[in-house]
Parts: sequence; structure tokens; C-alpha cells
Amino acid sequence: MDMEGEFKNFIMIWIIAAATMCYCHTIGKFIPHGKARLVAIFPPILILLLLPLRLISIYLGGPTSFFLGWLSTFKLILFALGKGPLSSNPPLPLSLFLPLSLLPIKLFQTQHQPNLSKTQNSHINLTSGKLLEKTDIDNLTPDNKDVSRNTENSQITEKGQKSTINYAYVTMVFVLALLIPLYPMKEILHPKFILFLYCLYMYIGLELIFGMIALLARKVHGLELEPQFNEPYLCTSLQDFWGRRWNLMVTRILHPTIYEPVVNASSRAIGRKWASVLAIVATFTVSGLMHELVYYYIKREKRTWGTWEPSWDSMCFFLLHGVCLAIEVAFKKALKGKWQLPRLVSWPLTVAFMFYTALWLFVPALVRCHVYEKGVRELNVIAELGKDFYGLLRSLCFHD
Repeated sequence: MDMEGEFKNFIMIWIIAAATMCYCHTIGKFIPHGKARLVAIFPPILILLLLPLRLISIYLGGPTSFFLGWLSTFKLILFALGKGPLSSNPPLPLSLFLPLSLLPIKLFQTQHQPNLSKTQNSHINLTSGKLLEKTDIDNLTPDNKDVSRNTENSQITEKGQKSTINYAYVTMVFVLALLIPLYPMKEILHPKFILFLYCLYMYIGLELIFGMIALLARKVHGLELEPQFNEPYLCTSLQDFWGRRWNLMVTRILHPTIYEPVVNASSRAIGRKWASVLAIVATFTVSGLMHELVYYYIKREKRTWGTWEPSWDSMCFFLLHGVCLAIEVAFKKALKGKWQLPRLVSWPLTVAFMFYTALWLFVPALVRCHVYEKGVRELNVIAELGKDFYGLLRSLCFHD
């Protein structure tokens, strides 16, 4: 793979994406939210969907397709309707609009930010205060009492903030270094164990990517960001896993774009109490479709538009979890909190269900996309580039 050309395309894509968001920010000043703004923002949405086609690598193309092709496009749809993280009163300054529109981040409410002006501080307080006023997942799954102590303790507060680089990330890097040499041995290992290793590989990779983004945002903007993962291996229910522990930005972006409209549309027919159950299934259906789109981006071998041939494994995975989560929420509504499984029982059952369904449907879809083979090849290329760079530095130092 031509990593040099890939890096150049990567930089070009993000420059174009930033310029596109500057246009959207300007549009927001002159066109009120509604149909007119939606029409004006349609071309930027199309551009964001096309930009990831210029990348074919896993480590550059994968996150880019997820950030731009999914999250940013959904944020712009909400922005056109006057909703979501990009909409506030007063409007966000461009310095905050850009990172919020392009990256999977959510601001915490803080009293002051050291690198920003007083006016920008007021924007942060107003915006992040609004975002933290109500937890989206509590609207999605109304059992507000099922908030675990681990979730509360892991939240970043004004008194004590998590360090982006901590022992957890060091451990993940160490585990990742141990996993890579096992890949050439896959012929002698059990197929299920290989899929299990793929699960660890994916989770660690996502944690590290989001951690680097948080570190970059902290250094550039002086902002503290909410972590996207919250110890998902400690989940005690599907509601706990999908709502409070796994990729929280996706939950927050799907709630106003899919969940709320479905609830509002179906409430008159079946009542708001049970409309949420239908909305959960609809939300997971859209999530499955968007995952299929991301898989299309990352499985390509050429920087061109090709035929979309979804495998539907990922779609089935999210449909299954959507139905199971809807059943779980329905039971909790019916029981009204009078009875629930003990944590010692619910935790292993939930973790076992997550792993079994992931190994059955989710990971095989990635295997068919050749994600892991491409990832290993890219790591080898990056390692060779690192050796060449180190050799160049060493020769320059020796020459001096």
C-alpha cells in the first residue's frame, strides 16, 4: 500500500471537510433552521459521504468514514432542523463548531477554559450545560434507576478529570502488541479463539483512536471531553451496555435523529409508553445500515466508487440486539422495577450474550471485509516507515 499517498489524501480530505463545515457554520448565521437550511446543507452532506472514498486504509479510512460519513452527516441534519450539538443559543463560535461537527466528542460543562476568550467560555457553558442536562439514553430506555455506580464514578468532573493517557491505555497497547504476533498462527488456533482475538483487537483499537482524539482536542482547544467507552466489559444488561458503556456518541446522535421522530410518530397509535419500544428497534435498524455503509468504505481496495454488496451480518446483529433490548425494556416497564436479576447473575449473562452474538454475526462481517488482514499489512508498512525514519535520524545524528 502506498501509505505516503494515503497520508496526503487523508490530509486533503480533512481540509476539505473543515472547509465544508465552515460553509455550514456561515449558512447557520443567515438561514434559519428548517427546510431552507436543510436544502442549503444537502451539498455538504453529499461531500462528506464521498470524501471517505479517497481512502482505502483501515487506520485512516475506517475512522474517517465513521466520523464524516456517519456522525458528521447526522449532526448536519440535526443542525438543519435546529437540533443537536451544533445548535445552541447563542450560536457556537467557529472554533467550537469545527471540532464538534467533525469529531466524535461531547463537551463537559466547565466554568472556564484557559485558552478561550470570555465569549467563547459562555458558549461552552451554555452548550455543554444543555447537553449534560439530560442523559439521552435515559430517554431511549426509561429505566432511570438502572445507572450503575461504576458509570457514575467514571464520569469526568470539575474536581477530578481522567487522564487521557493512563494505565488503561498502557495496558491496551501492551495487549495489542501481544495480539499481533498471534495473527500468523491463526491456522493452528481454534476459529472461535481467532474471532475472540479480533473482538479484542477492535475494542482496543477503538479505545486508542478515541483516546488520541481526546488528547488532541485537549492540547489544541484546551477542552475536556467525555469518554466514548465506559468499561463495557462490566455491563449488567443490554440497556446498560448500549446506553451507558459502548460508543456513547452514536447513542446521542441516533436519539434525536431516529428515536425521537419514531416515538412522536407512533405515540398516537400505541401510546408514548410503548412507542419507545418500537423506536428502539428502528434506531438499531438504522445503526445496522450505517455499519454496513462503513464496512463498504473500509473493504474497498481501490479509491473509486464500487458496487455496494452488503453482507447483512452486521445488520442482523443490530436487529437482534434491537429486538432483545426492546423486550428487556418492555419487561422493565411491566415489572415497574419490582424485581431484577442480581448483578452476579446479570453480568455474566450479558457479557456472554454480547460475546456470543458478536462472534456469530458482527466479527464474521468484518472478517469478510478483510479488515484484519488489511490492518496487519498496514501495521507492517507503518513499522517499516518507522524504521526508515529512525535510520534517517540516526544517520543524521551520526553524520553531525
